[in-house]
Amino acid sequence: MSDLTGRVALVTGGSRGIGAAIALRLAADGADVAITYLTADDRAAAVVAAIERTGRRGLALRADSADTAAVARAVDDTAARLGRLDVLVNNAGVFPYGPFEEVGRDELDRVLAIHVGAAFTAAQAASRHMGPGGRIISIGSNLAERAGQPGIALYSMSKAALTGLSRGLAHDLGPRGITVNVVHPGSTDTDMNPADGPDADAQRARTALGAFQTADDVAATVAHLAGEGGRTITGAALLVDSGANA
Repeated sequence: MSDLTGRVALVTGGSRGIGAAIALRLAADGADVAITYLTADDRAAAVVAAIERTGRRGLALRADSADTAAVARAVDDTAARLGRLDVLVNNAGVFPYGPFEEVGRDELDRVLAIHVGAAFTAAQAASRHMGPGGRIISIGSNLAERAGQPGIALYSMSKAALTGLSRGLAHDLGPRGITVNVVHPGSTDTDMNPADGPDADAQRARTALGAFQTADDVAATVAHLAGEGGRTITGAALLVDSGANA
């Protein structure tokens, strides 16, 4: 486990799935953790309660990741209410799926706002609070590197942008001792994509290990990057996908 004692983290979209697993892992490793959420008050409260059971401080902030002002405000609120900010995890996301020809401008703008605009804005706001040892980690998708099927062009494009953002920011923020990376999960067992779902066997067949990973598997990689073990890893795109892209 990483030792994150005394550090403060913000996980966007942290009320369920991969985001919740990341928030709880960072708390278990010693960090105080804030999460953002949009509508699930009960889920957000449950995550905060679980964080607090580890002995750490938890904070839930309502923020629409499509609203850049709300994203920046959540970053600043985290630093103000928890005293500092050391780790930002850009996790909030959506999964647009359907024929390329039917993607409207409203959907295009919203997906890019949530996946790209929010990550850029949050990183910019967080960098003002971070000192040496700061960590910015975005959650992408292995579909950013190998789409493999029709209907996901918008999703793949928006997640691929996180790799470019992370590599560019690694140079911008490296002189200040801040690392920036992206983690690309594959098929992960969550309520949005359960390992016993109708498409699960086909997804497993595309992996080298013949298995989904859990949200905790993704969280473990994030925790490593957030801790001392990640101090020289920056500008990297790390696959956690059971070898689907191997």
